[in-house]
Amino acid sequence: MAERLLRPARALATLRGLEAGPARGVLSPRLQLPCGRAGLHCGAGCGSRYGVLAFMLGDRASRRMTARSRVITVDGNLCSGKGALAGELAQRLGLRHFPEAGIHYSGSTTGDGRPLDAELSGSCSLEKFYDDPASPDGNSYRLQAWLYANRLLQYADALQHLLSTGQGVVLERSIFSDFVFLEAMRRQGYVRKQCVEHYNEVKRVTVAQYLPPHVVIYVDTPVAEVQARIQKKGNPHEMKVSPAYLQAIEDAYKDTFLPEMSEKCHVLQYSSREARADRVVEDLEYLKQDKGPWLQQDDNTLHWLRLLVQDKHEVLSYATMPVYLPEITVGAHQTQRLFQKFQELPGRKYSPGYNEDVGDKWIWLK
Repeated sequence: MAERLLRPARALATLRGLEAGPARGVLSPRLQLPCGRAGLHCGAGCGSRYGVLAFMLGDRASRRMTARSRVITVDGNLCSGKGALAGELAQRLGLRHFPEAGIHYSGSTTGDGRPLDAELSGSCSLEKFYDDPASPDGNSYRLQAWLYANRLLQYADALQHLLSTGQGVVLERSIFSDFVFLEAMRRQGYVRKQCVEHYNEVKRVTVAQYLPPHVVIYVDTPVAEVQARIQKKGNPHEMKVSPAYLQAIEDAYKDTFLPEMSEKCHVLQYSSREARADRVVEDLEYLKQDKGPWLQQDDNTLHWLRLLVQDKHEVLSYATMPVYLPEITVGAHQTQRLFQKFQELPGRKYSPGYNEDVGDKWIWLK
């Protein structure tokens, strides 16, 4: 991982998750920098509608804020029911729901919205992780690094939506809880020590740029019940997940994540039977918004945060660590080949709004 950034065009289009410095052929762990689809990705290089001029003319995020302008994350183990709860909470409270960011989050929010092939989506596989988590080809850490970058993009999208519209958001997991999976991998011996150190450094640098959620909701589901739900779901890959790995995820949540977040925001914890939307909504309505760094923000700090989260080049630049890791490193020639392959896909040759192949119109008047 040699250079922090390549040219903006290449940084925008590299989907492999890694960028090469031409001199040394060493790469930086970064994702495609998606812009424009659904009004979420609109970085500075993509015709952003918000900037210093808008702020000078009186565009203030605080004027849109209401009692429900909150960031809520719902966390829990695999098959804990967090997804259904998050969706129902968003519907009842009139908030925007962001389903959990997966491998294809970046690709699905850009271009024509179709998922990209594995080579352009981190060269990792969730199914392979379930089947062979200790695979010597580095899939486990490549997967975790790729998912973290996708969660980083999604959290930036969520904050951008909140600051631009005033509408609160509900996410399934976030960059603040993603580490529980790496910790579980570490305890099971699925990743090397150097990978853990790299991840922790990336997390330390990136998380520092963002405000934490206003509220964290944790669904506490016993491992035995999680296993039963996985078996009932019937996914042949998920059914291979070991009880020890599931227990390690739960332990990381309870030993580290919940104590840390309780110092930064409100934490609501429910058993799987207690985690009903009506009960959680009632608790949220009575919850005082008297905790966390959001209280110390003003229009100036929200302005700079808004500039950051809409610029996906900047968002992912913080995730660039100059460290060589075989698990996530590709050569300069391969990066060039992937870049060219990516540019040939629908809607990805030019900035969003300027690609005729996905129906963009009036290009010469923009």
